[in-house]
Amino acid sequence: MISSSEIVKGRNVIISGGAAGAGRVIAEKFADAGARVAVADVDKGAVARLTSERPDILGRVMDVSVEAEIDALFAMAEDRLGPVDVVINNVGIAGPTAALEDVTLSDWEQSLRVNLTSHFLFARRAVRGMKNLRRGLILNISSGSAKTGLPLRLPYVVSKGAVLSMTMNLARELGPFGIRVNAILPGAIRGERIQRVITAKAEALGVSHEDYEKSLLRYVSLRTMVEPDDLAAMAVFLASESGVRITGQMIGVDGNIEYEE
Repeated sequence: MISSSEIVKGRNVIISGGAAGAGRVIAEKFADAGARVAVADVDKGAVARLTSERPDILGRVMDVSVEAEIDALFAMAEDRLGPVDVVINNVGIAGPTAALEDVTLSDWEQSLRVNLTSHFLFARRAVRGMKNLRRGLILNISSGSAKTGLPLRLPYVVSKGAVLSMTMNLARELGPFGIRVNAILPGAIRGERIQRVITAKAEALGVSHEDYEKSLLRYVSLRTMVEPDDLAAMAVFLASESGVRITGQMIGVDGNIEYEE
């Protein structure tokens, strides 16, 4: 029997946006569970801190929407770790908090480039090796907002909704090759990023930070935010032998979001 500390032993994992926040927790969870891990992140300082504190995890500073940089990342991982059989598209930005008429084209395009195009590019590069292995997992991090909608956050919601369509379509296309594709839909993830999002939304609505945060949790059945470790545990489970029959699924790790405003 495989021990719980080695449930993904032998997996070679790439995680985008993996040097800080929930991405770092996911990376460390995989490494602690026996996987070999490489992360990509635009934040040079975060990559330096992670690789200094966790020398067992590879890190690369890069723009995850640039095709040539993705090719270089995979080449490094394949050389240092071996064939990549797990890719976690974790990178994402909040995008603007604004009414439709105030959303600039550049903000719209940046949200799609980071939150959607990067996922496409990572998946496209990953399947080259996964098809040869006849196995693999592509795990996309979407958002509960993709189902509920979220006023004043159009670029973010549209990009995260498109990730769900990508997940469903790729699961059908790649299933015959033994490659699984799933999406995790988090709720509000506790940390610095959600506090910035709450501040921006509160200002847009003309309410206090505290009042908007209370309203956010009022529409969550469990009345709580999500911990980064909750996402990491689900990701590791899906990459383990226990998840080998799970594909094409949109898995909410959100305390059951009922509504957002």
